[in-house]
Amino acid sequence: MKRKSFGRDRGLSLRMLATSAMLGLLYVLFAVVLFNVLNVGLAPMLVIVIGMALLQYWTSDKLALAASGAKVVSREDAPELHAMVERLCAMADLPKPKIAVVDTDVPNAFATGRNPKHAAVAVTTGLWRRLEPQEIEGVLAHELSHIANRDVLVMTVASFFAMLAAMLTRFGLYAGMWGGGYGYGGDRRDNNNQVPVWLIVFVVSMVVYAISFVLIRTISRYREYAADRGSALITGAPEHLMSALQKIASGITQIPQRDLREVAGMNAFFIVPTNWRQQVGELFMDHPPLEKRLAALAEIAREMGRPVA
Repeated sequence: MKRKSFGRDRGLSLRMLATSAMLGLLYVLFAVVLFNVLNVGLAPMLVIVIGMALLQYWTSDKLALAASGAKVVSREDAPELHAMVERLCAMADLPKPKIAVVDTDVPNAFATGRNPKHAAVAVTTGLWRRLEPQEIEGVLAHELSHIANRDVLVMTVASFFAMLAAMLTRFGLYAGMWGGGYGYGGDRRDNNNQVPVWLIVFVVSMVVYAISFVLIRTISRYREYAADRGSALITGAPEHLMSALQKIASGITQIPQRDLREVAGMNAFFIVPTNWRQQVGELFMDHPPLEKRLAALAEIAREMGRPVA
């Protein structure tokens, strides 16, 4: 395996393209149904939707950092962390992202941003305390791989679609149940033979949510494998990431549930989700099972001639 092949994952690129296209088609159909049911003007809705999309695209890194409570740190605040990221960025031929720290004992890390030039990597104080320097480098290389592969943007777009569906659903339910539109098209004359607007909106929303739920988790699982592989290629030592994943997973089990709930909203972005032990059914998981990730890394280590414990 050669480092120059880092970031060129055709399987991930195809999945990202297919997932984006299917999500786009799904929500176009969703919007068309709701427009016909609610008789909402197309122009006002397009203004709202496009405005929200642009806002989230341009502020995606800031929104994720704010949601997690992460604080951007300078070189003076965290010289060792900055030095690690700079070294790894040089090895991966990436621009240096913003570096942030989350003040929580939950050991974890995540990356966010719309592209490599506008990205951020965040680590928790719990991860910094628990892991050895080479293990932290493995984790940071994993997060930089997400940035290089641009899969963070797909997850940001996917989260926008989910937010859009929720907004339209609330609007549709309000209009259908309280706005006077009992039947399709708002016609009251023959209510007995028409389906209530709120029921149409509810059913369409549930179908959209279910399909997008599976699509998002499918790309999310694959992107973790790709980032694990990228970390191995950048550092040349997949065993360090293996050790880090095991320590993070073990550390999470020792954290009080109250603290885990405070950061649960970032699970889709974390390197190891805080609820990894409670997840059942791989189809509904946003990360691959830990044992499968370790097995894949062990195979990469063998291909690279590295020792595997």
